[in-house]
Amino acid sequence: MTIIDRTAPVLVTGGSGYVASWIVRYLLEDGFTVRATVRDPRKANGLEHLHALSAEHPGRLSLSRAELLEPGSYTEAMAGCELVIHTASPFLLGKVKDPQKQLVDPALDGTRNVLASVGETASVKRVVLTSSVVAICGDNIDMRGKDFFTEDDWNTTSSLGHQPYPYSKTVAEREAWRIAEAQDRWDLVTIHPGLVLGPSLTTASKSGTFRTMGSFTDYSLAAGAPALEMGVVDVRDVARAHIAAGFTPEAHGRYITNAETMSMLDIGRALRARFGYRPSFPLTQAPKPVIKLAAPIAGMTRRFIELNVGYPLRFDNSRTVKELGITFRPGAESVTDHFQQMIDDGIVKG
Repeated sequence: MTIIDRTAPVLVTGGSGYVASWIVRYLLEDGFTVRATVRDPRKANGLEHLHALSAEHPGRLSLSRAELLEPGSYTEAMAGCELVIHTASPFLLGKVKDPQKQLVDPALDGTRNVLASVGETASVKRVVLTSSVVAICGDNIDMRGKDFFTEDDWNTTSSLGHQPYPYSKTVAEREAWRIAEAQDRWDLVTIHPGLVLGPSLTTASKSGTFRTMGSFTDYSLAAGAPALEMGVVDVRDVARAHIAAGFTPEAHGRYITNAETMSMLDIGRALRARFGYRPSFPLTQAPKPVIKLAAPIAGMTRRFIELNVGYPLRFDNSRTVKELGITFRPGAESVTDHFQQMIDDGIVKG
């Protein structure tokens, strides 16, 4: 059991990120003092929402420079903190030519660097790490023979050649657990969201989910959506789960932070129910052979289609609900709130 001093500052890494920004906001609203790390506190654009939060909560939010791949850069900001919420992770756009160099090495080195600073900071009692359901499940087909995935499951099917991003998340989390279990001063709790949706405190286009939601605006699904199921969860619930994991004394291990499973067609239906008919919202599911044929054009491998399209996907979130007290928003609410912000930001027409 780990009891965190609620008067001590809380460190949130990657503080300007999609999930982290909500964590910072909720911590401040709950009365905590927050230190948020960013790559450049003097940056002219992208930190406006954090500056606004600082103005709303005078003296309780500070921004510190830290670089994920720079050893020791988190140590100064971490001094005096008992709780570290580590959300920062390498961010890549476009095609990955060298998965080891671009994904795996940064994920591993970033984890090692942050936890090395934790090891040097005697005040830290708990680390809450943002992982993902992709560290639990590599492909939907992996669910064959079971009713759902639980926290006991690990992704064992991803590799550098197939699903390199899930592979990088998996090896990074395994490294975090290796480091945590090699000492006994601080404990580790990991949070495992599915596809994170919902409003952003900056702009929806900055979130990693824009590519998925963008497919409902670019007409790529107009002729039919793949029968692809995925876990979805609201960004606000993910933020609350991180905070609950930090301050619940009995919290331990891994927590699946996923509201429900939705297919691409389910998302299209939710969007139509809220925004009416749009030709970019899919009305039907396309046959798998057609999806497989067109996969490279959409930036997917045919192997991914073969192992994921047409297979059900289910996660058991009961541990998160029971132990962390999280009540998840319906997926449709998160989907439509996300799309509404895309409209408000001018990314799509209203």
